[in-house]
Amino acid sequence: MANRCLLYYITDRSQFRGDERARRGALLTKVAEAARARVDYIQLREKDLSTRELEMLARDALSAVRNSTPLRTENRELRSRLLINSRTDVALAAEADGVHLRADDLSSREARAIVQLSDQLSVQRPLAADHFLVAASCHSNEDVIRAESEAADFAVFAPVFGKNAAPGRQPTGLAALHEACRAKIPVLALGGVTMENAASCLEAGAAGVAGIRLFQENKIEDVVRALRAL
Repeated sequence: MANRCLLYYITDRSQFRGDERARRGALLTKVAEAARARVDYIQLREKDLSTRELEMLARDALSAVRNSTPLRTENRELRSRLLINSRTDVALAAEADGVHLRADDLSSREARAIVQLSDQLSVQRPLAADHFLVAASCHSNEDVIRAESEAADFAVFAPVFGKNAAPGRQPTGLAALHEACRAKIPVLALGGVTMENAASCLEAGAAGVAGIRLFQENKIEDVVRALRAL
């Protein structure tokens, strides 16, 4: 069991009430709440937005993180880090902390090559490649092995208990999670994770847990306190 449970909040503004402006406002409020509670990672997963809209929301989310972090530290290791779902280009343009790659996305190695090339072409934002995080969605042990071989920073293994966004995907269960957690990179559990079953994920070897509703439907400070006590 990990000494410190890593926590990963995945956003979904469609779950909030109201019109588009209200949902975006609610999302940014939740991002700020997560940053204050020192959730380790926040993934901006608003797949329906255009490139421009996603970049603008990413910049607003990054400002929310930085302005809500205790002491407003600029040390990346001491604040929540913002990752953009799938779009390495948007992550770089918004100066986010990294990208979360889908299982059917480009490889972690290819994403890092894009970041390194961006570094070589940029004089305003040097050394991004040294800090840029790459997370990989994984649905099998083979996926995790591939992510590790391609130098992903961590894997998000799903769905452990319940269905995720992929239609018809069946839960993998704790045994499959345990096998995946033999990898040398951290593996986070996703899919039906709750306050009640999170401990079983850590006992299976997960470095932490990820979720949407786990964070959006609860007071994040309470979630962090409970899960970090496991």
